[in-house]
Amino acid sequence: MSEANQGAVRQLSHFIDGQSAAGVSGRFNDVYDPAQGRVTARVPVANTAEVAAAVAAAKAAFPAWSEAPPLKRARLMFKFKELLEAHLDEIAELITRDHGKLLSDARGEVMRGIEIVEFACGIPNLLKTDFTDQSSSGVDSWNLRQPLGVIAGVTPFNFPVVVPCWMFVMAAATGNTFILKPSERTPSSSIRLAELFMEAGFPKGIFNVVNGNKNTVDALIQHPDVVAMSVVASTPVAEYIYAEGAKRGKRVQALGSAKNHLVVMPDANLDQAVDALINSAYGSAGERCMATSVAVAVGGVADELIERLAPRVRALRIGAGMEPDLDMGPLISAAHRTKVQGYIDAGVEAGAKLVVDGRGHTVAGHEEGFFLGGSLFDNVQPDMKIYRDEIFGPVLSVVRVPDLASAIALVNAHELGNCVTLFTADGAAARTFSRQIQIGMVGINVPSPVPSAWHSFGGWKRSLFGDHHAYGEEAVRFYTRYKSVTQRWPDSIDKGAEFAMPVAAK
Repeated sequence: MSEANQGAVRQLSHFIDGQSAAGVSGRFNDVYDPAQGRVTARVPVANTAEVAAAVAAAKAAFPAWSEAPPLKRARLMFKFKELLEAHLDEIAELITRDHGKLLSDARGEVMRGIEIVEFACGIPNLLKTDFTDQSSSGVDSWNLRQPLGVIAGVTPFNFPVVVPCWMFVMAAATGNTFILKPSERTPSSSIRLAELFMEAGFPKGIFNVVNGNKNTVDALIQHPDVVAMSVVASTPVAEYIYAEGAKRGKRVQALGSAKNHLVVMPDANLDQAVDALINSAYGSAGERCMATSVAVAVGGVADELIERLAPRVRALRIGAGMEPDLDMGPLISAAHRTKVQGYIDAGVEAGAKLVVDGRGHTVAGHEEGFFLGGSLFDNVQPDMKIYRDEIFGPVLSVVRVPDLASAIALVNAHELGNCVTLFTADGAAARTFSRQIQIGMVGINVPSPVPSAWHSFGGWKRSLFGDHHAYGEEAVRFYTRYKSVTQRWPDSIDKGAEFAMPVAAK
């Protein structure tokens, strides 16, 4: 984006039936550049009629697309992958402008999205099923996995490219059509994805984008032709969409909030553990569902851990995401910064020790930006609000426990179960931890155990509503319906009506 255009307010649109669609509701949301603290774009809010138009386009496209050979879908995915690679820097810049995360971080997000597309390119193999010859005398059996229909997705502000790719890429690869409702805070890159999707040669109506707010989401939930929904949001929102969708008979996959722990054993390599905590707790200003917000110090390791962490937190290089050689950018909005500051206030009031205070941090030349410094708490207790709640900001809490069993009990007692990590040099401790911990994603000496594209992503407990995790083979199962076929031909039928329970031939 040129310097001359940085002051312009862009007018964004929906993307319906293969083309941009200017909003007709007359309602708009402002999109901010968090580093500047000013409006850089206006995005339309879809009304019920616009949602209905997107659903109608997706429904019309479904019959032909669902019958398209998986190899044809895969070849289009290959073309889409090539376009994403060619436009990687452009898309990353859109992410940084809307969200504030570092440009290097945004590039990494786009690469993660490309990995999902690469996985989807293997859809002919992923949709292969089982065949049994002679399951009984003259009888063959096999199964199919068939697409569901029109799918809707609701995605968060913090990953405006990779999370949509979890959804629409896998939905389309398996033969469904899709409507994305991206976050109104970071819509620019999702619209660009839709444009590139069409440029790759996909038929119109396969992938649609409607911008908006809760009313837009409700219109998707209530539309009878939307048969399934995939959601990544805070737990209250995820639970709401899951409940409202499920009672209408929709299949729903809803990923919710996180409170991620990193357990540090006395035998851990502390240099590596500190690096991991700094990266995971403060990267992207802590606005990641995989961010570590609690360091669990086991045994006598806490004092040294705090001693090493504190100067690193104070030395974080904070600035506008487009600038080089930084560690952290701004938060997404002024309101969210105020919310995170409120959690820091609450921690102090509850008696936790505030070792590093990030409140009041400003960046020269960006005084109106939504910046907050890193904060570090010690002696945090499980009954404190800063421990219980997902803060979603650059705040790390240290909790002290006497042994591994206590650490496992602490983590398992929390209502959220997204991810957890153990740093240790003890293989037996790692095995015990991996088996006993009640969390959906587990890391051993890995700070943020995000599964690769050919595995699947999702938590346990109140971090996930529904039966399926995101992307990978779990996505193939979520976006398809299983069908079993049992076949016998007339010339193999040598007797009349049978009233006994059929069994395999002896």
